Amino acid sequence: MTIGGGALFLIAGPCVIESEAHTLKMAEAIAAVARKNKLPCIFKASYDKANRTSIRSFRGPGLEEGLRILRKVRETVKVPVLTDVHEAADVPRAAEVVDVLQIPAFLCRQTDLLVAAGKSGRAVNIKKGQFVSPWDMRHAVEKVREAGGERVFLTERGAAFGYNNLVVDMRSLAIMRQFAPVVFDATHSVQLPSAGAANGDGSGVQSGGQPEFIPLLARAAVAAGVDGVFIEVHDNPLQALSDGANALDLKFLPEVVGQLIAVHNAVQ
Repeated sequence: MTIGGGALFLIAGPCVIESEAHTLKMAEAIAAVARKNKLPCIFKASYDKANRTSIRSFRGPGLEEGLRILRKVRETVKVPVLTDVHEAADVPRAAEVVDVLQIPAFLCRQTDLLVAAGKSGRAVNIKKGQFVSPWDMRHAVEKVREAGGERVFLTERGAAFGYNNLVVDMRSLAIMRQFAPVVFDATHSVQLPSAGAANGDGSGVQSGGQPEFIPLLARAAVAAGVDGVFIEVHDNPLQALSDGANALDLKFLPEVVGQLIAVHNAVQ
């Protein structure tokens, strides 16, 4: 699978590993949709979500158990696998199992983490921080490449716009493609950070979202010429243990994928 070679690809999966059975179920379902549409696909799930809003929020099974599950996905479902890494010390262990190491948006300027990922030999996906301009992401790319990581790409996930809101400037996609291949995150871009339980006094303990806009923004990004699309997918978003408010319901994935392929073919 070549990223940035002109073919559209998909990164999809639940935000976090909820259980072995659920992760395998989601991987198999997503892979089936991708294969039916001849769309290259990378399965995504995190073993730890270290930047949850509340200390009481579910974070995942942890490094050892999470990597065991992701290894099983990779070996049984036969798809490339991506996961977040939050600390440089975790990079070598994660790199033994997954195909792509993802740098979370809040950590996109953490030099030690970027360098460790670059040295790992794995592909590296850097999510653009909500607080970073698109042109400044060239520095993150340089950190990975100077550490030896030639396979690096960037993901746009929206920019902070006031409080509890994100917006996507489609110009950023073209700007960042000057430095590396670019993926558009269609689900975090519709997130309403820390707004899900807000009551006007700042006591929101989880993020909200507007998932009805996922297909619209994804189509716009493909029309703008991105290399791939990132979609967090869940079979029951209302019961998801992380980011369900901005996840795409699995039942809508075939339709959305069909639309994206049609737009990509028209642009090409």
